[in-house]
Amino acid sequence: MLKRAGLTLAALTLSAAAHADVDLKLGSTERVTRLFAYPNNCSVICFRNWTLEQTVEHYLNQSVQRDGYTTAKVRVKTDNDQLYAQISGVPAGYQKPLEALLDAGDLAWSGANKLNDDGKWAYNWSLFLPLGMALNNRKSIELLHFPPDYSLTQAQDYLRSATTDRWATLLTANGIPATQTPGYQTIIDIAPIAAPATAGKDLEGVYNYFTAYQTTMVKELSRNASGAALPMVAFGAPVRSWIKAQYGPTVNVLGLATISPNAGAKVPVLGANHPSYIWYAANPAAYSGKDAQAKADAAGLKVMGQDLSAACWQAGMGSAPGRDPAAQLKNCTQTWQVARKEKTCELFYTSIRNLPPAQAITKCASAPLKSQLQQLKTSAPIAALGRAL
Repeated sequence: MLKRAGLTLAALTLSAAAHADVDLKLGSTERVTRLFAYPNNCSVICFRNWTLEQTVEHYLNQSVQRDGYTTAKVRVKTDNDQLYAQISGVPAGYQKPLEALLDAGDLAWSGANKLNDDGKWAYNWSLFLPLGMALNNRKSIELLHFPPDYSLTQAQDYLRSATTDRWATLLTANGIPATQTPGYQTIIDIAPIAAPATAGKDLEGVYNYFTAYQTTMVKELSRNASGAALPMVAFGAPVRSWIKAQYGPTVNVLGLATISPNAGAKVPVLGANHPSYIWYAANPAAYSGKDAQAKADAAGLKVMGQDLSAACWQAGMGSAPGRDPAAQLKNCTQTWQVARKEKTCELFYTSIRNLPPAQAITKCASAPLKSQLQQLKTSAPIAALGRAL
């Protein structure tokens, strides 16, 4: 009886720890205004006419939901020009990653101001931090280029874009429930600037202004709440080049590397295509000759196989971080580029060519495509992409 009572008491203690009240000081009105890009979507008329407190609550609610704390409550208030957040229904210490994010945001703010002082800031750019991400239960890190402007102004959701939506579908194709994909998509953009889709090339010259922010974010986010290293996917050529410049190793598409953002840490990094790259690679207008469509399809099929393999690695490593990265990658490429190549083909034609499933199955069973799937050697055009498509 005493033993059972002890177990009950322990359970109650754990339950209380899992449903703590967390209070934190966010800072002055001026600081919170700039770090939360307030107002997010006003141009004379506000698309959503929210107060500063409502805006902060919105992003903090996104975080607690994506962490899986569905009953958590967030309240933000202002007292003597200082903003405070109270979050109930989350573990003790939940505020620490949020405090780290905002401290890194101060570094981003300084970099953006220096960029503006040097005459390199564009009138239609906005500083945009990765707000609303999973803070406590993140499974993997996505290193990307820059967030699209509409994620800030229209969606007020850092994960709302065609790029992130597409990658979420690839994670679900690899066994991750749709409700859990946000935990795998904790994003660090090397340019924390919400910009139009066409800004990719313009932003390539700004990275050095944000070095302190970038490296701080990688240090903080590349480990989970227990301190274990999380797998990272580096999407797109600019990001893979940044990895080489900052940490040393070359990371090609479906290439593996290890970086050490913290002393003693070994973070596995997989190189990947930019999630939007497939729309460029599979665009018939990028190829010449009467067989432009066939070339575009071949390139698209190749990229789809690479993307599914990368998402498979991310899903597997995020679900079990202790796995061997190389073995996981070998298994994933074998799965999507050999064993399930017909399924890879079908997913390409349904998601990129928008064919009905039955039509895609028939097309992928045809003799010409079966031959194409054996050796996809077509080179594809290169584009500098953000997350805006």
